[in-house]
Amino acid sequence: MDAATAAAYGLTQRGDAHAQGLFDRFGRAHTYLRISVTERCNLRCRYCMPEEGVQLLPKDHLLSFEEIERLAALFVRLGVTKIRLTGGEPLVRRGIEQLVERIGELKAHGLERLMMTSNALLLREHIPAFLRSGLDAVNLSLDTLRADRFRRITGREGCEETVAAIHAAAHAGFRKVKVNAVVMQGVNDDELVDLARAFARDLPIEMRYIEYMPFEGNGWGDALQMFPAAAIRARLEEKLRLEPRGLNEGGAGTALVYDAFEKDGRAFRGQIGIISSMTEPFCATCNRTRLTADGHFRWCLLDEGEIDLRAPLREGATDGDLAALIEEGLRRKLAGHAPAQVLKDSQKAAGPGHARSMIRIGG
Repeated sequence: MDAATAAAYGLTQRGDAHAQGLFDRFGRAHTYLRISVTERCNLRCRYCMPEEGVQLLPKDHLLSFEEIERLAALFVRLGVTKIRLTGGEPLVRRGIEQLVERIGELKAHGLERLMMTSNALLLREHIPAFLRSGLDAVNLSLDTLRADRFRRITGREGCEETVAAIHAAAHAGFRKVKVNAVVMQGVNDDELVDLARAFARDLPIEMRYIEYMPFEGNGWGDALQMFPAAAIRARLEEKLRLEPRGLNEGGAGTALVYDAFEKDGRAFRGQIGIISSMTEPFCATCNRTRLTADGHFRWCLLDEGEIDLRAPLREGATDGDLAALIEEGLRRKLAGHAPAQVLKDSQKAAGPGHARSMIRIGG
């Protein structure tokens, strides 16, 4: 599949992978690292966690803060300029403020941006410390403005607190605040305009809509249906005017960004973003890698391939040894991920013992 996929994306193999610069075989430089700090979460979102839940890792399987800091520093030396802390829900990890401070210190060594993805339920109390420690931006998850629907999607209360935390973040002084909504057909696709108006019209927020993706046990295509990017755009344009700005991050991002206007011409203060991983993938410009909470290096969200860094780290591996393992992972990275139905079928065949649910990869 890889040769055909590479051709479809206009990619050609340029040589071997290199750890320095984090180049894969197609010449893509990976400057963005997402670090999951926990598999635990205080919500039970249907698209993230299998209905039966997940077997949580023993505490000693999680990377310690010292181990996270060492690996983050190594990745920065190799070329990472942007780090995002994720979960599960990162704010349920005890001592998270100290970790943000420690990672923030890497800005003196080449890190340019430090961000976090959160469901925002515990965010407000941490905002002052995060800003002092150099957290630049937050992506906050909210799929609905309706309390009853929030309860059905997440299995918990908290819609009002999430909205309040989003507003607090927007006024706190972060460089960027984004709100992420996973769009599910027949579940929340009727709220797209409401969400845009609630957060992007009067606030400097990027309201982002994410195509529902297949992960182990999350009911993709069965219990829950994807609402594709084209339909998201069409639904928004029923009441709004969108002007495309292209992929974010100068063309290396994941979201197609739009300036938004009411039909009467009133401009939105924020923007709209659509992440179309399934129907309009952006693999050709991918610059992202991941470190799971248990210390595995993953080079693609939608590829089950990964390499354990935790065990070598604890056995005394040097930074050179770890860089060689990272290089091996980049060597395995394909030009693009498989189509959605193929992903679903392969994950179902692998089962929970060999395929990770979204919550065990990191948001």
